[in-house]
Amino acid sequence: MTPEGIELAGVQVWREDGLGGEPAEVVHGVSIAIEAGRRVALVGANGAGKTSLLLALVGAARFAGTIRIGDLALDRRSLTRARAKLGFVFAEPADQLFSATVLDEAAFAPRQRALADAALRAERELSRVGLTGLEERAPQSLSLGEQRRLAIAAVLSADPAVLLLDEPTASLDSRSRRAVLEAIRACPATTVFATHDLEAALELEADVLVLAGGRLLGHGAAVETLADARLLDAAGLDVPARLAAKV
Repeated sequence: MTPEGIELAGVQVWREDGLGGEPAEVVHGVSIAIEAGRRVALVGANGAGKTSLLLALVGAARFAGTIRIGDLALDRRSLTRARAKLGFVFAEPADQLFSATVLDEAAFAPRQRALADAALRAERELSRVGLTGLEERAPQSLSLGEQRRLAIAAVLSADPAVLLLDEPTASLDSRSRRAVLEAIRACPATTVFATHDLEAALELEADVLVLAGGRLLGHGAAVETLADARLLDAAGLDVPARLAAKV
């Protein structure tokens, strides 16, 4: 698909606490425009609102304000059409793996979208993330890192217009991490990813949105924004080692 831009205007997000209480507002009035084809990292300490904002973008969390995917305003009526443009990878990959084999998992989305050569697409993305040779394995038999790479390959194989990822490099060794970042870099989709891996934002030459307490504290190019010690300190973060060494 052709990459599409994302626009948020005054977005508030509510999440339930899991204990039966009233939903709490966890994102407060975020406004930002993301150009089509850009890569954007959501960074902040635990509880900053990163995952909640991602869930709102896919219509999986209650929100107010305006979210636009391309020319489509996200609401109940447009949700199905919007999700057809999106690829979403959860922080817990096992939550989205359900097929009998690794190859079936990676080919599921392109088959659902009636894309040509679904199996070839699946094999290509499995190769990108270093899972060649595991095609006949059951996804549930994979390690956590392998499951994460499979979930990413399964989404990439569907050629989304917008790619949303929650902690895509978590639990990965250095070689697997590199393969995942290269796969993300090769994807033309507008990409938004929540991460504690600030080095990944630098390596992907992403724009960065710095969140704290559900509010947007600042944004800009990774190499500049992540060198701002005062801004990162306000968000409970440290300047990445490669940038700190230059100060």
